[in-house]
Order: sequence, then C-alpha cells, then structure tokens
Amino acid sequence: MKAIIMASLFMACSNLSFAQNQANLERKQLFDYNWKFFQGDQTAAQARGFSDTGWRNLDLPHDWSIEGKIDPKNSTGGEGGYFPAGIGWYRKTFKVPNEWKGKKVSIYFEGVYMNSEVFINGKSLGIHPYGYTSFSYDLSPYLDFNNENVIAVRVDNSQQVNSRWYSGSGIYRHVWMRISNPVHVDDWGIAITTPEVSSKQATVQVKTLIKNETSFSQKIVLKTRLSTVNSKNAGDNSINLELPANSEREITQTIKLSNPLLWTPETPNLYQARIQIVKHNNIIDDSKTSFGIRSIKFTPESGFQLNGKTVKMDGGCMHHDNGCLGAAAFDRAEERKVELLKAAGFNAVRTSHNPPSEAFLNACDRLGLLVVDESFDCWRSGKKEYDYARYFNSWWKRDLDAMVLRDRNHPSIIMWSIGNEIVERGSPEAVKTAKMLAGAIKKIDTTRPVTSAIVEDGKDWATLDSLMAAHDVGGYNYHLGSAPLDHQRVPSRTIFQTESYPKDAFVNWKLVQNHNYIIGDFVWTAIDYLGESGIGRWYYSGDVPGEHWEHDLFPWHGAYCGDVDLIGWRKPISHYRSMLYNNKEKLYMAVREPEPKPLEIKNTWWSVWPTWESWTWPGYESKNIDVEVYSKYSRVRLYLNNKLIGEKPTTEEQEYKATFSIPYTPGILKAVGVENDKETESFILQTSGNAAKIKLIADRKEILANGQDLSFITIEITDKDGTIQPNAANQLHFKIDGPGIIAGVANADMKDTDQYVGDTRKAWHGRALVVIKSTHDAGDIKLTVSSPGLSEATLSIKTIGH
Repeated sequence: MKAIIMASLFMACSNLSFAQNQANLERKQLFDYNWKFFQGDQTAAQARGFSDTGWRNLDLPHDWSIEGKIDPKNSTGGEGGYFPAGIGWYRKTFKVPNEWKGKKVSIYFEGVYMNSEVFINGKSLGIHPYGYTSFSYDLSPYLDFNNENVIAVRVDNSQQVNSRWYSGSGIYRHVWMRISNPVHVDDWGIAITTPEVSSKQATVQVKTLIKNETSFSQKIVLKTRLSTVNSKNAGDNSINLELPANSEREITQTIKLSNPLLWTPETPNLYQARIQIVKHNNIIDDSKTSFGIRSIKFTPESGFQLNGKTVKMDGGCMHHDNGCLGAAAFDRAEERKVELLKAAGFNAVRTSHNPPSEAFLNACDRLGLLVVDESFDCWRSGKKEYDYARYFNSWWKRDLDAMVLRDRNHPSIIMWSIGNEIVERGSPEAVKTAKMLAGAIKKIDTTRPVTSAIVEDGKDWATLDSLMAAHDVGGYNYHLGSAPLDHQRVPSRTIFQTESYPKDAFVNWKLVQNHNYIIGDFVWTAIDYLGESGIGRWYYSGDVPGEHWEHDLFPWHGAYCGDVDLIGWRKPISHYRSMLYNNKEKLYMAVREPEPKPLEIKNTWWSVWPTWESWTWPGYESKNIDVEVYSKYSRVRLYLNNKLIGEKPTTEEQEYKATFSIPYTPGILKAVGVENDKETESFILQTSGNAAKIKLIADRKEILANGQDLSFITIEITDKDGTIQPNAANQLHFKIDGPGIIAGVANADMKDTDQYVGDTRKAWHGRALVVIKSTHDAGDIKLTVSSPGLSEATLSIKTIGH
C-alpha cells in the first residue's frame, strides 16, 4: 500500500502542489481551504468589511446542489434531477506574504457553475458565465500587503432550466493562486508536440510563450529539460535571448530523444518538461508540464492509427458528476472514474458535453484512456431556455481557447469536439459556425482532428454532408448503420459513432470491425449519472409509459443507461461489451428479471432488459427464467445443482451469447466454457439465504490527510455464509470515528430520493456505497455500518501526512 501512496504523492506534488502551507514560494499554490459559504444572495457580501461570521466553513471543491433534497418542486426539473440550485456566495480571507511583493499574482478557477462574479477587496474582477471552462484574474493591482484581503465569489445558478443534465452548483473544482516573476512563462503558454515518433527516436517540440511585464529590456536564458517520471534525464535545450520591455515572445525548442517510451492506453508512459527562465544564474521562473510521446493519424484507409498501429475505439460517453459527491471534482473521485472505465474494458471516453476537470485528464494520461474533449452542447440555438446559447456569441472564442490552451499537452486527448446535436445543424449558418470553431482550434493546435456529434433530424442524411465536411472526422449519433452507404457517397470521410444505444452493442461492434473507415463506437453512456431523469429506465405495465423527454418521471432523478451504475458496479451489458472488444474476460452469466405476471416489463430506447447477477428469485419456483451466458468460447454448458441443463454454441454467429430458459430451482447455477469439447473456466451464481451480515470493501485503506482524499467503500448485504443477498434493501446506518467525514452515501436506484449527503441509506439489490473524506489530521478512521437484524461491520482507514 505504501507504493500506492507514494505514487499518489508524486502526482500530488507534480500536479497539485498543495503548497498553501509551504514556506518556499511555489508558482502554483492550492487555494481550496478555509472558505466561508452562504446559500442565498447577499449583495453586500462583495464588500471587504462584510461580516461573514455566521457563514458555514468549508473547503473546496464544493457542490451545494448535491447537499439538498430531491424535490419535484425544484426548478432544475427532471433535466437537473430535481436538485436545488439558486445563488450562493463564497468568501475567503487571507494575508499576502511579503515574498509576493513585486510578483504577478493571479487567482485561477478550474470551474465554477455558473455565472460567477469574483471580487477582490470589494473590486469586481469580472463575470464568467460558462460553468465548465477555467479562468483567471490578475490580483496584483488590488492586493493589500498590510491588511487582510478578501476574495468573494457570487455564483448564480438560479436561472433554470440551463442544462439537460445535472450540473451541480458552486466552486466545484480547484482554485489556485499563481505567483510569478514579472518575466515569466505565460499561463497555458507551453505547447509540447511530438512531430516525429518511432520506437527508435522521437522529436519533441516545445513552444514557450514568455512575457516581460517590466519596463526594461531583459536578457535571459530559457532552459528546457525533459525527464521520465522517475526523473531520468531524456534531453535538454537552452537558448539565450533578449526580451524588449513590455513584450512577449514565443520560443521554439526542438529536442531529439533516443529509444523513447511511447504513450498508449496499454503503456501510458509520461515525460515531464521542466522549463526555467534564468537571469544572472538565478532561476526566476520554473514550470513543469507533463506530456506523452505518441503519434496519431486518421484516414479512411487505415482508420485511427496510434504510433502507426490501427486502434479501434471501444468508447463511452460520460457526464461530469461523481454520483453521491455531485459535481465536486475531488482528484480521487476523478481518478476512480477513469479506473472504472478501464476496468469495464473501455479504451476511450467522450467528455459529453463539456471540458472535464484537469484531474480527470491527468488520470486519463496516467492510466491510459483516449479522450474526445468536447466544448459545447449547443451553439446559437438553445435546447433549454437559459443554456449556453445565451452566451455563445460573446463567449465562444474565449471558452474554446480556454479548452484547447489548457488541455493541449495531454497525450490522452486525440480529438477536439466542437458540439453535440446542434439544433441548427441543417442550416447553412451551422456550416459557417462549424468552420469558425474548427478554424479557431487550428490556430492553436493543428495536431488533432476536429469532430462533433451530429444526429440526423428526419431528413435525408446526405443533407448534412456539408456540415460533416467542416470537420476532420465525422461523428454520428445513433446512425452508424448509415456509414457504409455514406462511404460510397463520400469515401474520404473517417467515421465514428459518438453516441449509441446500449442494446446495439453487437451490431455496432460488427460495423467497427468490418470497416477500416469506422474507427469506433461510443455508447451512451459509460457510467450512470444524475439528471436527464429516466433515460435508460425500464418500467412495468401500469407505470407512466414512454421516453424520458415525454413525461415528468419523478421519482426518477437520474440516468440508468450506463454500463456501470452510480456506485461503480458493472452491469451485465458492461461484461458483454468488454467481451466483444477485449480478451480480458471470456465468460459471464446473468439472469433476466422475470416479468411479475400479469405485469409486463417495458423497455425504452436507451434501456436493456433488467438483468442481474442473481439466482435468488423467491416466488418463481418451477417457473421458467431466462439465463444469459456471454462467452468467447465456441460453446457453453449450463449446470443447475450439478445437473447438465444444456449446451449451446456461442460463436460470432450467435453474437457470443446463449440464452437458456429453465424452471427456477434454488441452488448453484454454473456456466462452463467449452473449447475442443473440453470444459475450461466456469462462472457460478448461488442462491442466497436471508440477509444476515454486512460486508465492507474499501478501494483504498490508506489515504492522504489533505482534506480531500477519499476512500470509496462498497457495502454488500450477505447471508450467513457470505453470499450476497441480491434482493436486500436494508436501511443502513453509518458512523465515523477519527479524522474523517462521510462525504456521500448512495445506492444505484435512480428512484430512491433519499439524500446523497447523510449518515443513512438503503441498500439496493444488496449493495450501497459510502465515501469517506480525510481531514487535515493524520490517524485512523473507523467506519461502523449497522442495520436492524444484521451483524454490524467495521472498517479502518488510515490517513497519513502529506
């Protein structure tokens, strides 16, 4: 475990300096701690002398929506999961160290949802509408070195509805102080590309934008050193230059590396560029940027090639929330999302429909996940009354630049997406806008293609050819079946499916495999999410019928269309999809939920039949139940209580799937893979007895005492022998002792409207989740989970200093 913590420490030091309490002057210092918060509007709170003594103390990141009650009267509606929104104020009082005198000081927000206005000592620095792009303000002219300073932030998420999914509310990503010499590398001023890549040699090009904000000419040395993660020197370059007063200049340095460690999803090797400005042998500016060495190429003849090898993308779309944590972008929560995606077999993700957190992209780089980085859900024509269309004309350039400049050095990012199902897609104006957006990206980055997610709107698909032509890669939402005919009409087009229905996994996989010009499929979605309430639901006859946009479906408050559910459990469809694209698993079994006659189960567009890892169906004795076996073996056999039920082929012709309809009898159900008439591996489902015990499974038993690190603890309700009871819905109670807090509680039931912040939660299908967050004190956290009639369980989490 110590090795894991040390790896986390390296990541924290390189990407999250946590420098607030360090005596030495760090260029980038975390500014997350010791804020005051008030939910409501107090316009006087912008003033320096305003008294906030009655306000709540908290650390960032913070999302106030997830703390509230789910209520059909809340203005966010089904789109926002019926969570509260409104207006909130944040204030932080701080003293300015004397070492900052003569420095350029700015405050950097990674993300605030939304319509934020920032004040320093009562002075408004500006308003930033978009909730997903990062921004900064220069504080230097306004800092008081003799007295306390106050940063105040007003966040206005009161105009509803402004999103088609759960957005959260507040300063939900990190905040930093940036301190630099007047002669410095500009923020986001480093661009690293790898124009020549082979296994024997690579060329690394580093472009650095240097600013001289003094009234004198400056003679400096720009030094760049490349190293591997373990600090092995890989190459360096230095250049002498003179910068005129009040000027800026971009310097290009080229460094050749022998035997480079290439970046791929399987081998996500990273390098670090350390860029220093030296004057009179003193380092006056010191920046570190991680990058990867890899080449990408997209052609209809060879598809997507990474380092010269064709890669098919098994992708998933994903919204930004972290389940019971809401939108709060804790580093560990963002990293865990990437781990869940990788474990589910995905090699790519689309950040629908906005730029993600920096922590998420850092994890994609480090763990190996390809990324389609998306900017907007709409352009000039809106989908909701108060969405981004209101700001597009004034803000598109600043927000698009912010995405590309911030994210361009991430090797995981292989495409930029400029939009999703744009309302005006059939008009000539949409083509002009697409060209405008693509052109703006190309001015910053020419190394990656531009795409967007386009959906056919009932007209001839060919009418969108001109819009497609404004992109480098064609993104198809739900219309991959049109690709073969489109290829005949437009053979130069490279295509991937930007969204697909979960139920179409096999037919889409087949299209991807059979055509070079189709480079991948991205399912909607990879992980369940809050908001867009009811998408992916199944229902029973007598329930409100139809799709999620047709009716108010409360108490549904989230989406159940993910391959992975809200607490991290892989649904059966996840195992099936992964089996199609990967060789990591070859056998899996699940049981289709039987219809509770006379009621029938009804599917919706994004749903699959409710299917569970369960052979516990009381009340269905002797009634036929369908058992699904997914297999990459040529045949499978099914046994019930050691008696052979049958054998069926599971080749591509059967879509790697066999269904057995058998009378339910409690006991042991076993599927066995068969190859060359020999039995290989097996998969077992066992009938559970009554709920008796609580089992706790922590993803990490050691976490950092930094006030932000997390342990995700899965709760399973089992019988006396330890077999999970898949029908258990016990009310669980959580108690914490030691230096930790309960950050969130959840199950995967999108109809359970209990609060996600609290100390109690029901299990659903035998499972629940509790998330423990560290404080700033090291020690042992003890979690106790209890439920009437069950043996209580305890678990210890160790928090260590950082």
